[in-house]
Amino acid sequence: MCVHLARYQQAARKTLQPHTPGTDPLTVPLLGLLGEAGSVATAYKKRMRDGSGSGPTKQQLREELGDVLWYIAALTDRLDLSLEDIAAASLEKAKDRWRATPAAERMQFDADYPPHEQLPRHTTVTFTPTPAPDGRTLIVLTREDGTPAGDPLTSASHVEDDYRFHDAFHLAHAAVLGWSPVSRFLLGCKRRSRPSVDEAEDGGRAIAIEEGISALVFSYGARHNYFEDVRHIDHELLNTINHMTAHLEVSVQRTADWEKAIMTGYAAWRQLRKHNGGQLRLNLEEQQLMFIAP
Repeated sequence: MCVHLARYQQAARKTLQPHTPGTDPLTVPLLGLLGEAGSVATAYKKRMRDGSGSGPTKQQLREELGDVLWYIAALTDRLDLSLEDIAAASLEKAKDRWRATPAAERMQFDADYPPHEQLPRHTTVTFTPTPAPDGRTLIVLTREDGTPAGDPLTSASHVEDDYRFHDAFHLAHAAVLGWSPVSRFLLGCKRRSRPSVDEAEDGGRAIAIEEGISALVFSYGARHNYFEDVRHIDHELLNTINHMTAHLEVSVQRTADWEKAIMTGYAAWRQLRKHNGGQLRLNLEEQQLMFIAP
């Protein structure tokens, strides 16, 4: 028998006992939900402790989870919410977090702009270590045609941590998200034909936000081996990035897209760091950033 969530909520409402006058109507369903969830955890604990042969049966687990579902429906009803709406929103949240947008479905923010104002769909950027007169080593970026891409970079730190290669992160944002005001500046493809877009999306504030994201994630990455052995990033960090970019065009991209962009950027950065330079080949159509050894 198939039971829709709306019908289940209606049926659960009929079995919900009236709350005692003068008490909070949420107390019983809330404490009941906590208790039943604890029962499920206890059943699983016994299974881990004593082995699968002595653990709860499927029938027992079904009953325990059924009690959890009933209290969720009761609590939802008391809060004047819809169980179906909650379920739909939960699936959307999961998709946003765990399913990156396929390349064919990704938003192209500059598709209707002149070609010279579009992020290049295929290009190569070279990172060349260059000695400075004061003894430091600068990283010089050059475009595919050999022209400079921005100013020479150091790590700008008392401790050398190879942040001088951090433009790899911006190029990854361009490759995976189709968005990067810093990359637009480096590659000379700001959308100047529309001054309002050039100012709000490609201008100084947007550049500062992307640089802030780069520094924020680098600080996190430094505590996690620069993501070399990490599969996923804490949701709190990704949520902070979403808040920072909420007013920008990139806000339509999923949280999973940001995670993919970060992982792509750090895979390239680690190779640049290992080889002390090299080339990065961008393929925006395939959302790829490939390292080419020097």
